[in-house]
Amino acid sequence: MEDLRYPIGRFQTPVLVNAEMRKKFINDIRHLPTLIELAVQHLDAHQLQTPYRPGGWTVAQVVHHLADSHINGFTRVKLALTENNPTIKPYDETAWAELPDVQHVPINVSITLLHALHTRWVAVLEHLEAKDWDRTFFHPGNNAQYTLSKHLANYSWHGLHHLAHIERLKEREGWL
Repeated sequence: MEDLRYPIGRFQTPVLVNAEMRKKFINDIRHLPTLIELAVQHLDAHQLQTPYRPGGWTVAQVVHHLADSHINGFTRVKLALTENNPTIKPYDETAWAELPDVQHVPINVSITLLHALHTRWVAVLEHLEAKDWDRTFFHPGNNAQYTLSKHLANYSWHGLHHLAHIERLKEREGWL
C-alpha cells in the first residue's frame, strides 16, 4: 500500500535549498497545471470517479485537491512575504475533498484555476530576492516553522506526488 500512497516517496525536507534547486522547483510548479491537464484529458466520467488507491481519493478529488492545496500554498507565500513569521490557518483537506464543489464542479474548472494560480505563483517566486527565501511562516497543525525555500520544495513534491497518483492509476488500469 505504501507505493500506491507515496508513488514518488514521502517528502524529504532538504537540509539546504540552493538557487539551482529553487529553479527546478519553480519549474515544477510552472508546468504542473499542463501535466495534470494532459494526465486527465482522455479520462471518462467513470475513470474520473475511480480512486487512485483503495480508500484513496478519486482522480476528480485529486484534481480539485490540488487547486485547494495550491491556493493555500500561494497564500502562505504571500503572507510570509508581507508579515513577520505569520501563523497560517491549517485546513482539513479530507473534509474539503467531500464538499459539494468537489462533487458537482467539473475538473476543468480546477485545472483552469491551477493554470491561473500557478502563473501568478511563479511570477512571485521568480522575482524574490535571495533574502526572501529565508522568510518564514508558522504552521500550528504541524507545530513547525517553514522557510519559503522549504515550502517551495514541499509544493514541488506535492504536485508531482499527486500527478504520479493519476499516472500510476492509468498505468495499472491500462488507460494509456
